[in-house]
Amino acid sequence: MQNRRSFLKTSAVAGAGLLLPLPGVLRRSVAAIPGGSLRPTSIPKYINALDILPAMPKAGQIMEHGALVDYYEIALRQFNQNILPPSMGIEPTTVWGYGAVNTPSSFGYPASTIEATVDRPVRVKWINGLIDNQGRYRKHLLTVDQTLHWANPPGGMNGRDGRGSSQLRYTGPVPMVPHLHGAHVQDHSDGYPEAWFLPAAANIPGGYARNGTWYEYFKNKFQQQHGVTWQPGTATYQYTNDQRATTLWFHDHALGMTRASVYSGATGFYLLRGGPADAVTGRLPGPAPAAGDPAGKAYYEIPLVIQDRSFNEDGSLFYPDNRAFFEGLREEQLRISFIPDQACGGQSDVPPLWNAEFFGNCMVVNGHTWPFLNVEQRRYRFRILNACNSRFLILKMSNDMPICQIGADGGFLPTPVSLTQLLVAPAERVDVIIDFTQVRRDTQLLLLNVGPDEPFGGGVPGMDFASADPRTTGQVMMFRVRSARDVDVSTPCMDLVLPNRTPYGPQIATRQVSLNELESATVRVITDPRADHSGVF
Repeated sequence: MQNRRSFLKTSAVAGAGLLLPLPGVLRRSVAAIPGGSLRPTSIPKYINALDILPAMPKAGQIMEHGALVDYYEIALRQFNQNILPPSMGIEPTTVWGYGAVNTPSSFGYPASTIEATVDRPVRVKWINGLIDNQGRYRKHLLTVDQTLHWANPPGGMNGRDGRGSSQLRYTGPVPMVPHLHGAHVQDHSDGYPEAWFLPAAANIPGGYARNGTWYEYFKNKFQQQHGVTWQPGTATYQYTNDQRATTLWFHDHALGMTRASVYSGATGFYLLRGGPADAVTGRLPGPAPAAGDPAGKAYYEIPLVIQDRSFNEDGSLFYPDNRAFFEGLREEQLRISFIPDQACGGQSDVPPLWNAEFFGNCMVVNGHTWPFLNVEQRRYRFRILNACNSRFLILKMSNDMPICQIGADGGFLPTPVSLTQLLVAPAERVDVIIDFTQVRRDTQLLLLNVGPDEPFGGGVPGMDFASADPRTTGQVMMFRVRSARDVDVSTPCMDLVLPNRTPYGPQIATRQVSLNELESATVRVITDPRADHSGVF
């Protein structure tokens, strides 16, 4: 299998120039994945304890049509957090994160968890808090390509939600629109990518669109249904929670820049509990974090947000800021630009800054690089989210002990499944139980990733593709086994009887969907060693 970045990108049209590859580009399985200036092997592992994400504080409760509704006021803000071990002497990393506006300590990356109950609505006033202490907007932490079909506030009311013309990095106020991934919800509360809104900043440039094409439509619809008016820089959504108990997550969804905002930290869990579909026969490991818990409380149900990230030497997040990164090129080697120029007839069909995919060279769990978790000799329930940009995870324990899966995106499985490897796609959630009962005290176990450091095309690790770098992205986190505090009363995983599921109806149609990657008609990358620095054979 050839490294994607060094792969020949097909012939260009006549007259197109050439792009030269980076000499000596190696497969990811041999060399560290390209990333920021901070070498991943220089980061000490298992120094930071895993952050156990707390429950999101409520703003209160309201009554609507005789029913009780849980109410939250949640903002997205910018702050600094120790993602890397403080012992490295590096400044905390600037990130974004959600939190309850009435509880400043609740802001974090990832966010605190929204705990919800089946058939009990949740209403959230979402606030774009990406402003500084003087009320001025903050620019995006990462590069946003304005030539894409994106939110495009500089395009004004007529050009918003379309392609921009500037090939420069966007430095204006940041659009946001939150999306609850996997929810049953009406359109006004879905977080539609073209329903974004800017912060209510004091210095929004003249002529900028302050919200997306669909914002006003959904604003009016929500007001008609719920009698609530959205204020500038906000949107209020209501989640009916009329679905099976399951693991959901929320994240920013603004058009053409979701990848950059999620990478910056805009993500969190939403756990839906209760109802017939939560009626397990047997006892699951618990408790999970809840509002008002005392400090030091032991938890046996723990959410895990797994992401890959790269960093610069100053501790800042690294994310590629030009298309040359994706192609495996140095900027000084470019002999044809990705932006419109005379070399390709004044036109290029390749965005200059956007990268089709990105693989970080560090693993981050609940906001820390390679954390550890002290576990007791008992069973634990883990809600796992793969929040990576492009990476498929294949998780396994370092001693090959089983991982028992009980749930997926849509709730509980029909029956528990014992696995030695757990495949998790980007944005996918899995609900698992790991039993440490028989593991010797003081044992240190690793959660490993044997998925590839490249796009996943199926197959067996080590046979059909090279597994992740065992020094870096092949490791996820550590479990340090301790004696149990008390008797574990949870049921062994394979003895659990999971709730009945309503079977699907008869198959009425079969559709085959093909997802294709288009080749450029104006730009190609050449790996032929005969190509000289002028781009001519």
